[in-house]
Amino acid sequence: MLELAILGFLAEGPLHGYQLRHRIAHLFGHARPVSDGSLYPAINRLVGAGLLDRRTEPGASAAHRHTLSLTDAGRCELLRRLRDADGLDISDSTRYFTVLAFLSQVPDTAEQHAVLRRRLEFLEQPASFFYDGDRPLGAEDNDDPYRRGMLTIARATSHAERSWLREVLA
Repeated sequence: MLELAILGFLAEGPLHGYQLRHRIAHLFGHARPVSDGSLYPAINRLVGAGLLDRRTEPGASAAHRHTLSLTDAGRCELLRRLRDADGLDISDSTRYFTVLAFLSQVPDTAEQHAVLRRRLEFLEQPASFFYDGDRPLGAEDNDDPYRRGMLTIARATSHAERSWLREVLA
């Protein structure tokens, strides 16, 4: 998802490394902080693969600044990753939100909707954090107030997202 976020933000225009880090940190939030130890190796991999271009510019102080931009190959790779989002990219909320953040880069509405339909299909499957055998347990099935809270919040979030998805797909 880090590479997808890098490609996605650079599809919006060139950025300096620290600007990119700041945008990714806001997207991923406190739950998944991005360290320089993961961001800059990911950038280097993408540059090495020809998906990003890095230009060096003189900085305000003695240090040089690097401006990153997406190559044509990088744009193609971004679109491929967005169109092909499946599995954990659909079922894991943080990964899915990263896909969703850049899905408008896909120019074909039908392809955008195919991704949204995969998410809706996932959300419509019975699921829970807790089970009795194979049966998912709902909030009403749980005596623990904190687990009931988790399940109540998850149900409301899922309901809101399903409503939004149906509206967009209509």
